[in-house]
Amino acid sequence: MKRTLSCVGVCLLAVLMCSPCAWGKTIKIGFNIPLTGDIPKVGEESKFAAEMLREDINGAGGLEIGGEKYTLEFIYEDNESKAESAVSAALKLIERDQVLAIVGPNSSKQAVPGGQVCDDNRTPMISPWSTNPDTTKDRPWVFRAAFLDPFQGPVAVDFAMKKFNAKKSAVLFALANDYSKGLAEIFKADFEKKNGTGSVVAFESYGDKDQDFSAQLTKIVAAKPDFIFLPNNYNEVALIVKQAHDLGWKGPFMGADAWGNSELMTLCGDDCIGHYFSTHYAAAGATGATQEFIERYQKKYGYEPADVAALTWDATRIVLKGLQGMGKVTGKVRKDRKNLREAIAGIAEVDGITGKMKFDEQGDPIKCAVVVRISEKGEFVFTESVCP
Repeated sequence: MKRTLSCVGVCLLAVLMCSPCAWGKTIKIGFNIPLTGDIPKVGEESKFAAEMLREDINGAGGLEIGGEKYTLEFIYEDNESKAESAVSAALKLIERDQVLAIVGPNSSKQAVPGGQVCDDNRTPMISPWSTNPDTTKDRPWVFRAAFLDPFQGPVAVDFAMKKFNAKKSAVLFALANDYSKGLAEIFKADFEKKNGTGSVVAFESYGDKDQDFSAQLTKIVAAKPDFIFLPNNYNEVALIVKQAHDLGWKGPFMGADAWGNSELMTLCGDDCIGHYFSTHYAAAGATGATQEFIERYQKKYGYEPADVAALTWDATRIVLKGLQGMGKVTGKVRKDRKNLREAIAGIAEVDGITGKMKFDEQGDPIKCAVVVRISEKGEFVFTESVCP
């Protein structure tokens, strides 16, 4: 009797393993994000936003594609905020986990090399937060949900010229960070185009893992700029602003989208109040679907979501829209990846919670930026919107 039951069990297991219902109803999407390293809060916010969306879809019975419902499986791989780890994370997701698409990396330092891996391996990738043009340039398998630095740099220049009546500027950037270095160079070129050669009176850099910026800031303060531009990650901004104040700097700072993290004010405190940065959306005063997302996220996780959370939501929804546009899932990973890439490339417009976006031939969205002011309450308050 036991032998008979055992045989029945083996047969049932074999049927389940071979049945499309056992494996064909799940779709795997990978997330290449920094859960540890220099910017772990970025990875946390991406994961939290993705989980909220996954729970919504699966709670409603799954994602419908061609009349069939599919359960979403999200696989999170830690890239440790390192370029080399982003490469290995992408390869694991592609080869080991057989995902259909990858969301992330976020920071351009990881997204540029990660994008090369995905393009080489013909796997759709969409970066929520990377603004460096090289992430998607000549890579038909790579997309993004963020605006680009060639747009963001002039936004910062024009705002500073108008708000601070700036004729001279200084820049401090991270030499080993593709995002920081690229945006610094774009800013310098645009500022000098509008204010004359030499109007960027100090253009200073620092190395990976540096914590003391006093030498560079001493040169900057001595050059007497009208403001200091900091295209840096939020954790470094907190150190730089405090050290600049210790050296006697009393002027304004202008930052970029990597300032926009929920931990900035925890790290920076009163030193960051009153300064401005360009970003993807303003949480304070948001309305409609954006407000709903913020309130749900805050209730679920206990803090207000930064732009990277909202952008991850939008980026993941673009992948899901692409999946639905495929019409059907064949179960053959390479074929489904190809069909998904073509479906994403065919999306003309998305109405995201970070704004409406249209996509160009490089897979880059054409969308507006916002400039926010850090209020006395530590909130990122909308100041103005700038559109292409």
